Amino acid sequence: MKKKILYFAVIIIPVFLIFANCNAQAKQLSGSIQIKGSDTMVNLGQGWAEQFMEKNPDASIAVTGGGSGTGIAAIINGTCDIAQSSRAMKQQELDAAKKNGREVQEVETAIDALAVIVNPANPVSQLTIEQLSGIFTGTVTNWKELGGADQPILMLSRERNSGTHVYFLEHIVRKGNEKGPEEYSPKALMLPSSQAISDEVAQSVSAIGYVGIGYVSNRQKKIAVGKSAEGPFVLPSIDTALDKTYPIARGLFMYIPKNPSALVKSFMDFVLSDFGQEIVQQMDFVPLRKKS
Repeated sequence: MKKKILYFAVIIIPVFLIFANCNAQAKQLSGSIQIKGSDTMVNLGQGWAEQFMEKNPDASIAVTGGGSGTGIAAIINGTCDIAQSSRAMKQQELDAAKKNGREVQEVETAIDALAVIVNPANPVSQLTIEQLSGIFTGTVTNWKELGGADQPILMLSRERNSGTHVYFLEHIVRKGNEKGPEEYSPKALMLPSSQAISDEVAQSVSAIGYVGIGYVSNRQKKIAVGKSAEGPFVLPSIDTALDKTYPIARGLFMYIPKNPSALVKSFMDFVLSDFGQEIVQQMDFVPLRKKS
């Protein structure tokens, strides 16, 4: 009888500890996260959130877009937990966050090869950064100047609140000079999303725009980009973004509090995990590391 009682006690103690452990973990991963910002990243953020919530049903994550500027303003003002941005925060923005008692840290979560796209019927297949700057500043106005048909160029850009707009302005329109004098031509058509640019390019033979490679389908044609007329001219892809041969690749960032909550930390660990980076590739962005 005594043996049976002892045996029963040995079984009960481990089971109790297991349940206590599970309850502690469930408590740690409960709560909510508000993510705001980059329209380029919004689908990627939702993909991460859905998979994380599937594994942690007591956690709730809401992801909204509005542009990188919107997300950065929200993290500065304390109205979101994580800001998604397709550009790096500027020093004055970091200082503003600190002034509001919201010191933040930058986490690179993925890489985006920014594709310059035209309609598949357009014969032009490669352009230099100098030519792209000429197009978007309005000094090059007809496709025949670039070896194409005799028709006016329709320039498509993201709106000013977009991190993609700012990145393209600084790295292409201004040719890498962040404070250069060049600006987008007043004739450039500002569209609210990457999808809107992709759709317009698919419909208009004269259009040219820029989007993340995840927004390119067989309805658009990617342009090979060269740093100079001598080349090489490189198409955007996972490989060319990782080996840095494609000249228009950028980091995609999340900005979080310097001392994040346990839930935010767990979510960020998930984003950077092998599984989180698989989601990056599944959604046609570039993971931080190539799968071996």
